[in-house]
Amino acid sequence: MSYRNRTAALASAAALAGSAVLMAAPVARAEVVDVNYQCKTPIGDKSAVSPIDIKGVEDGDGYKITMSWQKGVSSSPVELGKGAMTPSATIALGGADNGTLTVTGPANDAALPANTPIKINDLSGTYLPKKSGEVTFTAGVLTIKALGTTTTCTPTNDPGPSLTLDVKAASGGGTGSAQGGGSGAGPDTGAGLPQTGPEDSAIALGTLGGTVLLAGAAGALCLTRRHQSTRARH
Repeated sequence: MSYRNRTAALASAAALAGSAVLMAAPVARAEVVDVNYQCKTPIGDKSAVSPIDIKGVEDGDGYKITMSWQKGVSSSPVELGKGAMTPSATIALGGADNGTLTVTGPANDAALPANTPIKINDLSGTYLPKKSGEVTFTAGVLTIKALGTTTTCTPTNDPGPSLTLDVKAASGGGTGSAQGGGSGAGPDTGAGLPQTGPEDSAIALGTLGGTVLLAGAAGALCLTRRHQSTRARH
């Protein structure tokens, strides 16, 4: 085989390797889902629809999950002073795992006016998968504690998953329920960690595919120079 044919073959193999990496990409799909909450409050029942966004960032052996509300839910007949309201929520797991993940957050950092939809800060928790596979994350019950009272808001429209994530359990893991906890005020920046959103996954995988192509090209160049050196000696 001539050195030109050998170079073309190596370049083709590198391109195929890059394509294989992209085809084997882990699944990560996120979308904003409208959730119809029915809330049981100390002063009666209330309802509100809020778009819910759930994101996941790989964090050690697990994933940091952040849940965001784009609209306020429920309300209070009196003003809630700074630090008077503490939210938490559950996220239902499906697919390769089951159970619930609890996400929490800090108390409100500013006063909340009376008779105004309560804006929920972003809530977060750590998900430790017990089994590898595709897991879905769906909004569950929201709990609001304020001034010694508890309000529970339950989805009634059977919302679909806000996040679908292809997870990998730690070595030796089997089936089991999720573990939750932690708190946060605002979405985690995930500094130094791969974002699991679709766009970031595509960028990361494209970079990896490019690395494979560069490695193949480098190998082809090395063989070409070696062939030319051999011809020169003869």
